[in-house]
Amino acid sequence: MFRDIIIGRYIPGASALHRIDPTVKIVFTILYVAALFMIDNPVSYLIFTAYTAALVIMSNVPIRVILKGIRPMLWIFIFTAVLNVFMTPGEALWSLPIFSFTLKITKEGAAAGAEITIRLLYLLIGTSLLTLTTSPLQLTDGLEKLLSPLGKIKVPSQEIAMMMTIAIRFIPTLAEETDKIMKAQTARGADFETGNIIKRAKAMVPLLVPLFVSAFRRADDLATAMEARCYTGGTKRTRMKESRFTRLDAAACVIFTVACVLLFAAEYLIQI
Repeated sequence: MFRDIIIGRYIPGASALHRIDPTVKIVFTILYVAALFMIDNPVSYLIFTAYTAALVIMSNVPIRVILKGIRPMLWIFIFTAVLNVFMTPGEALWSLPIFSFTLKITKEGAAAGAEITIRLLYLLIGTSLLTLTTSPLQLTDGLEKLLSPLGKIKVPSQEIAMMMTIAIRFIPTLAEETDKIMKAQTARGADFETGNIIKRAKAMVPLLVPLFVSAFRRADDLATAMEARCYTGGTKRTRMKESRFTRLDAAACVIFTVACVLLFAAEYLIQI
């Protein structure tokens, strides 16, 4: 299951989404998330769905990879939806008296559960497409460009960008390491799937200890490799390939602007 996590993974390719400037992609991802939590209209969600589907098609990332990446998050989706369905007050659609408490599903709760689930799903897909189509080096360059104005007030933008990129890149690495350790512990008789919550939590201790040891070892190896390549902080570094704003980036800006205009029109001009 942990191997299927797609956040932080990079799939090499030559699609249109791969060739867009990383700075443009980072900005659009931030605006994508902002727009996702601003819309509240069925028509807006249809437009947003079409835009997200277009991004997936443009990325040339296999659909099965995205579906596998969604599977580890299903429990979060289900838990969030159930919590909203039963805890949101409103018009009751179904109720069950339990002693002095009444368990009920409300119309507003069902709508809120469906809405938050859709938002979490699109949030996962949209942010994952950024790392799936952007190499760690490109992601670092893009973050560094965005944070470069902070350098005027002595903020180490290069180091911050590097740390953020390494943190994101290590997510799939640690997920694969967790999967390997779980399989090794299961082969030795460990049980992670049966028993109550407390028993399962105790069973995770033999998993967490070697995972932390492995994480610190990888961090030490990475630091040694960076020092061997003469990486030093606080100095201006050059790039082998300088990114430039191209016609493809301009086309992406136009498409995103049109999508935002349609979302705005659907949100404020169409009342459903």
